[in-house]
Amino acid sequence: MPSEQEEKITAEQLPDLLANDNAVKLAGVDVDGQLRGKLVSKKKFLSIAQTGFGFCSVIFGWDMHDMTYHKELKVSNKENGYRDIIAVPDLQSYRRIPWENNMPFFLVSFYDPDTREPVSACPRGLVKTQLGKFGGLGIGAMAGAEYEFYQFKAPSSQSDTSSGTAAFLQQNPPHSLPSLTEGMFGYSLTRPVHNQDYYYDVFNTCEAFKCNIEGWHTESGPGVYEAALEFGEAAQMADRASLFKYVVKSVATKYDITPCFMAKPKQGLPGNSGHMHISLVDKDGKNLLARETKDENAQYPDIEYLSDIGRHFLAGILEGLPDIMPLVAPTINSYKRLVENFWAPVTVSWGLEHRAASIRLIAPPTCKAGATRFEIRVPGADSNPYYVMAAMLGLGFRGVEKKLEIPLPPLGKGEDVGGENDNGIRLAKSLREANERFMRKESIAREVFGDEFVEHFGGTRDHEVRLWDEAVTDWEMKRYIETV
Repeated sequence: MPSEQEEKITAEQLPDLLANDNAVKLAGVDVDGQLRGKLVSKKKFLSIAQTGFGFCSVIFGWDMHDMTYHKELKVSNKENGYRDIIAVPDLQSYRRIPWENNMPFFLVSFYDPDTREPVSACPRGLVKTQLGKFGGLGIGAMAGAEYEFYQFKAPSSQSDTSSGTAAFLQQNPPHSLPSLTEGMFGYSLTRPVHNQDYYYDVFNTCEAFKCNIEGWHTESGPGVYEAALEFGEAAQMADRASLFKYVVKSVATKYDITPCFMAKPKQGLPGNSGHMHISLVDKDGKNLLARETKDENAQYPDIEYLSDIGRHFLAGILEGLPDIMPLVAPTINSYKRLVENFWAPVTVSWGLEHRAASIRLIAPPTCKAGATRFEIRVPGADSNPYYVMAAMLGLGFRGVEKKLEIPLPPLGKGEDVGGENDNGIRLAKSLREANERFMRKESIAREVFGDEFVEHFGGTRDHEVRLWDEAVTDWEMKRYIETV
C-alpha cells in the first residue's frame, strides 16, 4: 500500500533523533477521542520504545470528565483493580510540538497485558484491525477529514485562559460567551482578518505538527471556521484528525479563544460537522472505486462510473449505518445536529454529489476518476475520528465480502435536505435510541466489531444517557421555575 512515510523510523535511530532532548511526550486516545498522555524522561522512553510500558487502564474505565462508569466494564474496573495495560509507542507517529519548545511526541496504542492483543476499545487498534481485513486482499484505504467548529472569546478578565473559560461558565450561562466574530459569513475573506494572527498560527502550526490543512476558511455561523485536512493513508488520517483538535485547542489558548467542537453549540444555527472522505486503492495507489469506462447498464445513473467493489462498499455502509450510529454520533448533543433543514442528514441515503444525503458519492463526471470517493456526512465534529474510520471500513468490507447490493435508490436532487425517500430509514433521533440498536443481539455492529467492543463502547454510551437523564437543564428551570 502507498505510504506517506517513505523512511521508517527504527529504534536504533532514536538516540540520534533525540540527541538534544531530555524528555518525550506520549499520548494515546480514549473512547471519546481525547488524548491521554504523559511526559517521560528520554532514558525511560528509550528503554520502553519497543516493548511498551504500563499505562493505567482507567482511561477506558471513566468518562470524558474522569467519572468512572456507573456500570463496570470489562477493560477497566474495580474487580481487576483498574490494572495497567501495555502502551506501545508508534515510532512512525513521531513529530515535535511547536508550541512546547519542539518537544518530541509519539502516539501509543494499547494492548492487553495477558494476550498482547489490541485492547478492544483502543481507537487506533480498531482502525488497524479493520484495515487489516482489506490488507488481506491487497487493498489499502485513503481518507480525508473536514471539521467545522465554533470559536468563542474567553473572558478577558481571566489571566489564565486555560481555566478561565471553565471558571466563567460555572457562574454564567454558556451562551453568554461571546462569539469570535458575529454574523453569518461563510467563505469570507474579511472575517479572518479580525483575528489573523490566530488564523495563520493554526494553519502554520498544523503543518509543523504534521497534520496539514488543505483548505481553511470561515463557515456560515458566528465565529465558525472549517478545516479540510490533507488527504492521506487512512490510519495516518485518523491520527492527524485527532491531532488537529489538539493543535487548535493549544494554539487558541495564546489568543484567549475557546474552540468548540460540539455537534450543535447554538440553537437555531447550523451544527459542526466532521465529514470523513474515504476511498480504496491497490498496492500501486490506483483508485479501486473508479470504473474504467461508463457503465451504460448501471442500475442508477449516479453509479455509472462507480466500480463493482465501490458499489458493494457503498451497500455495506448503507445497510449497516443505522446499527453503528453511536460511533459517528457519540454524544447527547450529536442528535441536536441531526435534524431536518440544517444541511445534516437524517436518513439512510446516498447520491452523486448530493450534500443532503448521508453518503455523498464523488465520482466522474464531476471529478477525475482517481479522486472517486465517498463522503460520510453523518458524523459531527464531536465524533472520534478513529471510530468513524473503523466504522466505514468495517461496514464497507462487510459489503465487499458479502457482495451486497445497494439497498435503495439515490436521493433525488429535488428532495429536501431532511426528506425521507420511499426506501429510506430514519436515523436515530437520540443517543438512547442509537445505542439500543447498536447493542441489540442481532446488530451488524456485533458482526463487524465483536461483542467485547460493542459491550464496552455501548456501556460508555449508556453512562452518557444516564447522566443526561439525571441532568436539570437551563430550559427546565426557565420553563418551570415559576409556573408549576
